[in-house]
Amino acid sequence: MRYLPLTQPDREAMLSVIGADTIDDLFIDVPEAARLDGPVHGLPNHASELSVERHMTALARKNVVAGEVPFFLGAGAYRHHVPASVDHLIQRGEFLTAYTPYQPEIAQGTLQMLFEFQTQVARLLGTDVANASMYDGSTACWEAIGMARRITRKGKAILSGGLHPHYVSVARTMAKYTGDVLETSVPTLAAETDLDALIAAIDGDTSCVVVQYPDILGRIADLTPLADACHAKKALLIAVVTEPVALGAIRSPGEMDADIVVGEGQSLGVGLQFGGPYVGLFGCKDKYVRQMPGRLCGETADADGKRGFVLTLSTREQHIRREKATSNICTNSGLCALAFSVHMTLLGEAGLRRLAGINHAGACRAADRLAQVPGVELVTPTFFNEFTLRLPTEARPVVRTLADRGVLAGVSLGRLYPDAADLANGLVVAVTETTTAEDVETLAVALEEVLA
Repeated sequence: MRYLPLTQPDREAMLSVIGADTIDDLFIDVPEAARLDGPVHGLPNHASELSVERHMTALARKNVVAGEVPFFLGAGAYRHHVPASVDHLIQRGEFLTAYTPYQPEIAQGTLQMLFEFQTQVARLLGTDVANASMYDGSTACWEAIGMARRITRKGKAILSGGLHPHYVSVARTMAKYTGDVLETSVPTLAAETDLDALIAAIDGDTSCVVVQYPDILGRIADLTPLADACHAKKALLIAVVTEPVALGAIRSPGEMDADIVVGEGQSLGVGLQFGGPYVGLFGCKDKYVRQMPGRLCGETADADGKRGFVLTLSTREQHIRREKATSNICTNSGLCALAFSVHMTLLGEAGLRRLAGINHAGACRAADRLAQVPGVELVTPTFFNEFTLRLPTEARPVVRTLADRGVLAGVSLGRLYPDAADLANGLVVAVTETTTAEDVETLAVALEEVLA
């Protein structure tokens, strides 16, 4: 916990300098209806430091740690083993204390790390160029939609039903202020993604089509026909990757002619961390680089011919006139990008491919075993490390019951799509290299008992 050293006279002096009568004056722009009119209900006005520490520790103990129980959660955030050397390296003082520098050329080490990160991301996503990271995958997805609008000068985006609903929600929130029209749908419990429907929806007003790869149900589709259809209508194809480890085993979106590829880099080096901080990945074709949000680090030579690194493209509102910026939410998650880059470096191409193979093989074994449970049907016959089951009953109460037994069975589609009755029985199960055969058997037996 943090020590807060300011006294009441300190606060009064600061308010006097800025011309405010009370601290409440600082929040005048927040609508009154959204402001509390008193202390938060249930919290004491004050408590000793010792008692607060004990109370917070007791609350923390109520959390279930992913590594202590059979864990099959995924749907955009995945449990992978992070080597101890990753934490060791990112906690070095020159990295841990360095935020994205505003006089960047001073921090050559940070710029070189970001340059290497960009190279790794571009090769992973199959794009010509990648930026120095984004805030997270969902905001990177929105940034790609905004970028497509600037490039095509059209304002309708078609979002695949297989796109993570949280990413869709972020896009809807931002589109309220840009005027973009978003055509959205929900997935169906089918073995294949309906690319024909997406292709049929593209028209002359379409700026982009956004598709997740693999999608929210774990399905993998060949994006080449969709890319061709987009380009025929002068629209862009945006591919979203929430599980970058998959790209160690399957074709990258860039290889299938996707124009912009974004994703969540959490799987490599970052860890679950109860939902954040994460790191957004963003790559595109070279011809669109001037419209890419965020920062781009480049290699150069100084006056003496020595190798050096600089910011060659900075389109954030802090760097140029605010109205000219491509974005104001393209935060460079520097420390998480470093963790991603360290993990990728430790793996190398061969290691990433082996890791992907372990994930896929484990998922196949788990899918085969769980499909043997009476009443359970495997919906997605082809997948990477995440697949969807159809249960004979609503999945949400089953997941809760299994959680009470100490088994985190997966993500129920009813939780992600509460208004879609057709998806209520769907259960998305993720398997990584951290999942053991014993974990799978424990889940299968518990599921048999709950469904009996």
